Amino acid sequence: MVADYREATSQSVQRRVIFASSLGTMFEWYDFFLAGSLAAQISKNIFAGVNPTAGFIFTLLSFAAGFAVRPFGALVFGRIGDLVGRKYTFLVTISLMGIATFVIGLLPGSATIGIAAPILFVAMRMLQGLALGGEYGGAVVYVAEHSGNKDRGAKTAWIQATAALGLLLSLAVILPTRFLMGETEFGNWGWRVPFLVSMILLVVSLWIRLKLHESPEFERMKQEGATSKAPISEAFGQWSNLKLVLIGLFGMVMGQAVVWYAGQFYSMFFLTQTLKVDGGTANMMIIIATVVTTPFYVIFGKLSDRFGRKPVFMTGCLLAVLFFFPLFKGLAHYANPALEAAQRQAPITVRADPSECSFQFNPAGTAKFVSSCDVARSAITRAGLNYTDESLPSGQTAEVRIGDTVIQSFSGKSANSATQAHDFDRRIALALKAAGYATGPADPARINFFMTTLILIVLMLFGTMTYGPIAAMLVELFPTRIRYTAISLPYHVGIGWFGGFLPAASFAISAQTGDIYSGLWYPVTLAAICFVICLLLVKESKGVDIYRKASASDAN
Repeated sequence: MVADYREATSQSVQRRVIFASSLGTMFEWYDFFLAGSLAAQISKNIFAGVNPTAGFIFTLLSFAAGFAVRPFGALVFGRIGDLVGRKYTFLVTISLMGIATFVIGLLPGSATIGIAAPILFVAMRMLQGLALGGEYGGAVVYVAEHSGNKDRGAKTAWIQATAALGLLLSLAVILPTRFLMGETEFGNWGWRVPFLVSMILLVVSLWIRLKLHESPEFERMKQEGATSKAPISEAFGQWSNLKLVLIGLFGMVMGQAVVWYAGQFYSMFFLTQTLKVDGGTANMMIIIATVVTTPFYVIFGKLSDRFGRKPVFMTGCLLAVLFFFPLFKGLAHYANPALEAAQRQAPITVRADPSECSFQFNPAGTAKFVSSCDVARSAITRAGLNYTDESLPSGQTAEVRIGDTVIQSFSGKSANSATQAHDFDRRIALALKAAGYATGPADPARINFFMTTLILIVLMLFGTMTYGPIAAMLVELFPTRIRYTAISLPYHVGIGWFGGFLPAASFAISAQTGDIYSGLWYPVTLAAICFVICLLLVKESKGVDIYRKASASDAN
């Protein structure tokens, strides 16, 4: 019956299903990206009661809160989707997302309502995260259960492309608004416009989705009384299903998350923070690379229909493992050749007593590094430069060697530490300049725009190879009765935690080791582990009949 329904479904209906699901998911990603893109303006208005640095940090933490609660949204809405239905669940998620985003656009600043402003803002961010946690699973399952067994990879890959399209849409609204209003007006109130525009997108998305019917497979299960009565306990309380969840998390989503985030987000951080490329130039490169690579989500989804899910997915992981280090070194070569040359000709060494050296990870900029080793390391870390460590005998004051120049550090505990700090920073800056290190932004005239953008395209292509087929892989891994719940949790744990924490974890590794490239060991190691798990434990599922899967034993 279900097979006949799929065969009888017209191409126009299938296109409407894909369009409605993709549009809604793109809209939700649009909402989610706004908070990150407009962090500076939100900080100024919503967190105005604290100092600017702390306000910006709180804004970023509220952005991270949206990632942190996504797995809980996956549990809540995944359960509802398996109990009530796919269509009605993602109607709820898109409504929650749109309303929360619209409220942020209307939210009075802290100057008007005080502490209530940041509290309400964080609450709206958490609602967005909860909604997004339920949206992806619903959209993917809905499209998959309307697709045939031979083209599921291509059709579900449209959902994967929405993350990139959502980012582009947010920039397409923000940049013209900013240009037309000017920086002053945009900073005062114009930043609210992109949030308010979301109401139009919500109405359009709801209008299209309301015209859709429930998934035919879910309808069949309801008629037969085969739906799960307790999808959470069935998905995670039975070993046969929990085993599939763990395989999906560590053998699929973990690798996909770190490969995609490294190419899409960490590369941006690396360009602006480490290589000192100005934000406008870096944004333009990222936008071009995103536009070029977006069609490849669907292309690799189609290839997975033809050659198999595992070969396409594993190739993306393997290429990332093999080429992340040389490609990021290529970014340094083409984006800031002066920095690369200086690091080669005048390497930096911090010589210190190891016992007085502490962990040099300070993303908030609030920690106090007072030992002579900490002071020396901190100065080089702030500049985003490579350094190597050499040991000195116990009790000796640390020193920094830049090429042939040696600069003695000092203890931050001394009475005249402020004067010493000013003099130390001045001497470091002079030594860096003399050695060829540019202390300001990368020279725009020396940036090879074409080659830097080409490398970004290659990095993002690795992400499309892992992201394109993964929706079909997850759908085909789980039985129908718990599919929504079972897909949603590992996906959002992998994306929100393994992927979302990648920039912070990679920066921590680089800061501690003194090597600007060592942070890449985070995505490379996790991608390699995922490759091995996928090779050994994930079964090829291309062409499998998901409509006959009622249990985990059927899925295997």
